[in-house]
Amino acid sequence: MGINLKDSWRFLFMLALLALGGGVIHLWERAGEASVSRHPLREMPSQIGSWRQAGADQRFDEQTESVLRADDYISRIYIRNDGHVASFYVGYYATQRNGATYHSPLNCLPGSGWEMSDPAPVTITPADSSPSFEANRYIVENGDDKQLLIYWYQGRGRKLASEYWGKIYTVIDSIRLRRSDGAMVRVMMPLGMSEEETLHAAQDLAAQVAPVLPAFVPN
Repeated sequence: MGINLKDSWRFLFMLALLALGGGVIHLWERAGEASVSRHPLREMPSQIGSWRQAGADQRFDEQTESVLRADDYISRIYIRNDGHVASFYVGYYATQRNGATYHSPLNCLPGSGWEMSDPAPVTITPADSSPSFEANRYIVENGDDKQLLIYWYQGRGRKLASEYWGKIYTVIDSIRLRRSDGAMVRVMMPLGMSEEETLHAAQDLAAQVAPVLPAFVPN
């Protein structure tokens, strides 16, 4: 039986393509993660717009930190002059190539006893007039504790509500920029008499924080 020349060329082409792909992946792995300059999160301002820090930064116990696997994080309380109180958290990951990645509140909070309801998108308009972006909004409850939650994913110049798209862009940027760093940003606020008023206050903190974050979560 003779050898089909067309099939032979197709086989050689596929073999060359596989070899080229393997070489690219090998070089990509050897190149490693690109280095980016940033400030540690503990240096975030204690005064952001009309919000001021209350008390010292909070640190999680060793078990929680081992689950989060964040390279850097901040958890603190901010208070506004009108009495609104917000819990603010950022978990930053220098690389997500090793399997460590930000933890979605959709997984973490229910595991800690919180019930999540009334999901809705919410628009955040940064205080420096940079483009608005979409975040996630939930009502969360744990016993008698009822709070409003806003969160989004940030890194490499993007602010995203979707964890799905966050993962896709992480893969793309790992190849294009040699970067997979990023963070999850969360604002939680006790739900007052008016849900609308609480939402506006949470949006305000998010809007004030947004222009500050790139120094700590690089674009």
